[in-house]
Amino acid sequence: MTAQTIELEAQLDAIRQEAQAAIATAISLDQLEQLRVKYMGKKGPIPQVLGGMGKLDPAERPRIGARANEVKEAIQADLDRKKTDLQTAAIQAQLEAETLDVTMPGVYRSQGRIHPLNGTIDQVLDIFVGLGYTVAEGPEMETDYYNFEALNFLPDHPARDMQDTLYLPDGNLLRTHTSTVQIRYMETNDPPIRVAVPGRVYRRDTVDATHSAVFNQIEILAIDEGITFTDLKGTIKVFLQELFGDVEIRFRPSFFPFTEPSAEVDVQWKGRWLEILGCGMVDPNVLKAVGYDPEIYTGFAAGFGVERLAMVLHQIDDIRRLYNSDLRFLKQF
Repeated sequence: MTAQTIELEAQLDAIRQEAQAAIATAISLDQLEQLRVKYMGKKGPIPQVLGGMGKLDPAERPRIGARANEVKEAIQADLDRKKTDLQTAAIQAQLEAETLDVTMPGVYRSQGRIHPLNGTIDQVLDIFVGLGYTVAEGPEMETDYYNFEALNFLPDHPARDMQDTLYLPDGNLLRTHTSTVQIRYMETNDPPIRVAVPGRVYRRDTVDATHSAVFNQIEILAIDEGITFTDLKGTIKVFLQELFGDVEIRFRPSFFPFTEPSAEVDVQWKGRWLEILGCGMVDPNVLKAVGYDPEIYTGFAAGFGVERLAMVLHQIDDIRRLYNSDLRFLKQF
């Protein structure tokens, strides 16, 4: 063995030891990749050592070549082991960071509740469905015919004025009551009829503790042979007692274009009378407008604001509380 061969072997051993120490101290996969390129790449120290084999005796060259392969394999084995260790450590750290402590209390997420208006609508409809009524709905944007003309409103009735009704640029309007659906329903259904109509209505009204420009209304309509005002009073009393329990009720004479005779109904609320609904016998002109014979059929209708019912039912002192989305208020229901 020549001195040159001994020197090349020493260089290969030094490379092996240097690489082993560097790999052992690597702390990341990126750093390990840099070491792989440094020691195993084409420009690494091993190819440089092998470049000096041309000066060796031909008989010595296989010895250096074999030694160089041993060093390469040893370095690659160190790289593979270190890579496995670093990957395992990374996975373990991730597991520890994402571990859930099942003994810790959970995060409280409050459940949604039914809004008092929706709850009141559901209660009212349940009562009337139990009395044999069918629920019907209709459009909020209406024509003058369904909102006024078919309901026996005279051309000069104050409710037609701009200060009461919200008219749209195309000549239509936002319905001022759900009575429009009664007309639509009667046009497509023959008596006997018992229908409850919930929906949102719109009026030019000053907002205060008991009034709103946009509110929810429910109307009922019953058409059949032989229906009288006594049937209307009995239905209203049963409904209010079912909803509120034992409350004092009074009927007052009133006027509506689409009913005759007409009445308003009040309930005793916080020591004073609160108007709760309007009602009456369906005017014969309304029956004629939908093709019913008023000599054969009679009927009654009643309409009430859901907000007023909710205020009495839940002892709410201001209608605006129902629209403010104040969680402190809504969480009570």
